[in-house]
Amino acid sequence: MSDDWPGGAPPESARDHDERIKGPVVLRRSQIPHTTTDQRLLDSRERADWVHTDPWRVLRIQAEFVEGFGALSELGPAVSVFGSARTPRDSPWYEAARELGHRFADAGIGVITGGGPGIMEAANRGACESGGVSVGLGIELPFEERMNPWVDLGVNFRYFFARKTMFVKYAQGFVVFPGGYGTLDELFEALTLAQTRKVTQFPVVLYGTAYWSGLLDWLRTAVLDEGAIAAPDVDRLIVTDDVDEVVGHFHAS
Repeated sequence: MSDDWPGGAPPESARDHDERIKGPVVLRRSQIPHTTTDQRLLDSRERADWVHTDPWRVLRIQAEFVEGFGALSELGPAVSVFGSARTPRDSPWYEAARELGHRFADAGIGVITGGGPGIMEAANRGACESGGVSVGLGIELPFEERMNPWVDLGVNFRYFFARKTMFVKYAQGFVVFPGGYGTLDELFEALTLAQTRKVTQFPVVLYGTAYWSGLLDWLRTAVLDEGAIAAPDVDRLIVTDDVDEVVGHFHAS
């Protein structure tokens, strides 16, 4: 029996990656479209029929917010955890994220991730294994990974901006593991919200000092020296290699 999936190995259909999630809809094989909802919304090369279709898009966007708010409104204390979807299961980062999920669950704090593989799976897995709240917020992508099996409460989104709202609204703060563009996007979005005081008392913790040191050096020299940010904008970042220290920055009540 495999310990990678709850209850053993996944069924044959779960190993088939020929699948697309569009909000609450599952599409497979010939039903999969060639573009995503976000692509069609943002593509300026569309025909002029957008004049007639965009008002209907507003209703779909509204529905995503309503669905997300309804699913998460009674979530309780939780932290959003980000990191690379490409992190392998034998990586020390994966094990650290899994342990963090355990610790958060033991502290009565839920874990929110993007619901994918890698770091997201690890954090969801740790929370699930310890009987905690494990949440995944998925997104429609051309190269989509399905929701990882350790998510107990999953919501799939078409639009990035609706999904991003949920990551912030229902979390007490962010923990950011090593990752790529998507991880950096969420990191700087949180820093921008804190800098502009759109959110208050919102810790942003970077896990992995060796990975993040280059970015911090750049912020403290090139960006700060240019006057593009102020010293407190850098100081608000918490950097650590200690899972216990991460948990210590958040509270269940």
